[in-house]
Amino acid sequence: MALRLPTQLATTAKLHQNCTDNHHHISSSLSWRHNLAPHPLISLSNSFPSRGKCTARPAVICNASASEATVPSGALNMAPGTPVRPTSILVVGATGTLGRQIVRRALDEGYDVRCLVRPRPAPADFLRDWGATVVNADLSKPETIPATLVGIHTIIDCATGRPEEPIKTVDWEGKVALIQCAKAMGIQKYVFYSIHNCDKHPEVPLMEIKYCTEKFLQDSGLPHMVIRLCGFMQGLIGQYAVPILEEKSVWGTDAPTRIAYMDTQDIARLTMIALRNENINGKLLTFAGPRAWTTQEVITLCERLAGQDANVTTVPVSILRFTRQLTRFFEWTNDVADRLAFSEVLTSDIVFSAPMAETYNLLGVEQKDIVTLEKYLQDYFTNILKKLKDLKAQSKQTDIFF
Repeated sequence: MALRLPTQLATTAKLHQNCTDNHHHISSSLSWRHNLAPHPLISLSNSFPSRGKCTARPAVICNASASEATVPSGALNMAPGTPVRPTSILVVGATGTLGRQIVRRALDEGYDVRCLVRPRPAPADFLRDWGATVVNADLSKPETIPATLVGIHTIIDCATGRPEEPIKTVDWEGKVALIQCAKAMGIQKYVFYSIHNCDKHPEVPLMEIKYCTEKFLQDSGLPHMVIRLCGFMQGLIGQYAVPILEEKSVWGTDAPTRIAYMDTQDIARLTMIALRNENINGKLLTFAGPRAWTTQEVITLCERLAGQDANVTTVPVSILRFTRQLTRFFEWTNDVADRLAFSEVLTSDIVFSAPMAETYNLLGVEQKDIVTLEKYLQDYFTNILKKLKDLKAQSKQTDIFF
């Protein structure tokens, strides 16, 4: 990898204090508030040069300035410490759908992988079994972050908040703390996963947060790469494939939204290729699958592969809109409304896709090597139906009659 050897700055204790103090500083310039007005405004700090101040009509307001909240100059001028290996990677959100594929791919390609995982009752032993190092930290607790970055060259950020958490806790405040700690400790590259067209939907809190984070990362001065994603094929298994096999209701909408789903294994592979390409530093890439699918097309494909009809329950988009507006009137349902806002975008008449020819050319990848949704679901149904058939055969063999 053609990278200059990075240096680790100062001591862990000193950096710990710098990053913690820095988080408190950013908190003073970061505001989140819910607004019950019919058309609340959002303001993004005008320190972001590419867009400046933007106004829209979301349910939240976020203000942050990387230039105002940078690490104290003393932290940036410290004497260099021990050089770190360019192959040392920290994966944040390593237990997630995408994160675990990033870990596996990086390990397979010879990287030294450290996984930042929140303390949990069930340890992430599968990551250790693969050969990764697991460290416990929590993005909502900035004081736990600095120690996890010691000896790290590259951060790959796949993290997102849990459904029961306020969106801002991890996806905004936690990312601000992580980016600033990365800056303080001389991290050489930061890979951030965002959402396709997040800049076009400021009315959706999660998408506006992603866009704000993109700009905050850009303003931080860290060498970075932003990858916007359209959708994961893996998410369709629980949403459509399993309910059809179990003869349960499949929920859909009446909107013609098209999404170019992509296999997370392909996303991981392309990410590692991009990571080694110095020409991609500071660039924004969008990863999209070979074809954009409507909900009904996905259901029809699953029905054909499963050999049985789906019990489809259609939810009109108008119901989602009404529910979102209703929940806005109650403070304790604000986060529900935020998530419904994202659902409403996914069920509108838009296309979550992007041309990939230029990206394939840049990465030296051929489209034929990208898994299609037909192939992905066919492999799933072939394997699962075979297992069900084997289990049924074993069940008959163990029957005992008296």
